[in-house]
Amino acid sequence: MNDRARLLGQLKIDRGADEAPAPDRRWWWLAAAVLLAALAALAFFLARDSRVPVQEAVARAQAGAAGGASMLDASGYVVARRQATVSAKITGKLRDLYIEEGQRVAAGEVMARLDDSNARASLAQAQANLAQAQSALDNARPLYERAQALAKAGASSEEALQTARASFDAQRNAVAVARANLQIAQRNLDDTVVRAPFTGVVTTKAAQPGEIVSPMSAGGGFTRTGIGTLVDMDSLEVEVDVNESFINRVQGGAPASVRLNAYPDWEIPAEVIAVIPTADRAKATVKVRVGFKTRDPRILPEMGARVAFLSEAPKPGAAPKQGVLLPAAAVQREAGKTDTGVVYLIVEDHVERRAVRLGSSADPTQQLVLAGLTANQRVAIGDFSRLHDGVRIKLQDAP
Repeated sequence: MNDRARLLGQLKIDRGADEAPAPDRRWWWLAAAVLLAALAALAFFLARDSRVPVQEAVARAQAGAAGGASMLDASGYVVARRQATVSAKITGKLRDLYIEEGQRVAAGEVMARLDDSNARASLAQAQANLAQAQSALDNARPLYERAQALAKAGASSEEALQTARASFDAQRNAVAVARANLQIAQRNLDDTVVRAPFTGVVTTKAAQPGEIVSPMSAGGGFTRTGIGTLVDMDSLEVEVDVNESFINRVQGGAPASVRLNAYPDWEIPAEVIAVIPTADRAKATVKVRVGFKTRDPRILPEMGARVAFLSEAPKPGAAPKQGVLLPAAAVQREAGKTDTGVVYLIVEDHVERRAVRLGSSADPTQQLVLAGLTANQRVAIGDFSRLHDGVRIKLQDAP
């Protein structure tokens, strides 16, 4: 029995010596915490990056002081109905120049003088010719009167009387010709002085003293056609091209408002002067003249301008018509519809879908919204395929 027990003891495996000590479970908890933190950071980054990038546009009110809501917008330029390239009536060398750009001159004011030495010499010659003719006439008059007396007394022949009369008439005609030549010489002298044809502002100085000024044609070298350009600032107006599809909305005398590109926040009251009764075949537009109701020195020729053609002012007690302007890119048009669309209002960090009623605008980059939106509300411009009610957004600066 002892041998059997000894043999069984030899076959028994001693596991105590081979088993490794139990690992420290704290490392597993630490690794799990780090992994969870990384996953949370990744989820936050993905959630933040999933916000739709958009740009912001602000609705701008279109109600004008001179009338109601804007029915149509168009772009154009400030032009002067009365301007002139001022020049002398004769060709001559410019001696004195009294103008500078920006200078205001009155009607009849001297702007320049040409070299008048030749004109003065011609005037002196004409005066001498007149004096000589007058002297000859004075000498011929008593001879003619004597011939008349002799013929009346029968002491002279009729032939002698006719000769004396012819000589006297010739001298009278010579005096008349001399007086006419004197007037021409005086006019030529006067034409060496260049005067302002009307009250205005000098916008261009085109010549310098010593140059030849010729009203006929510009030559080589120092020959100029004029001394400068004069603009009547009281005749400034705006010329715009209106699409012929919308010209039925514009009537002469209708109220309008003008915003200059240089002063976009300044609304200037205006009115339609006239619709030019012809169309531009190439551009499919009709030219419209718009006049300012107020004058201001900030309004300058050739400035860019935007004109809003307004409806008639609402009657007292009637609700004023509303209208706001948005960039066309901020409006999602519905398929097959031209008078309705969708915008996305910016509310904190997300957008809200809003249906709006649309109006017409001559500028394809702008959209008139007649209903569904009020002034100063913010809307999103972005990828409409990713925008929907409640989607979170992130604002980006305009490029």
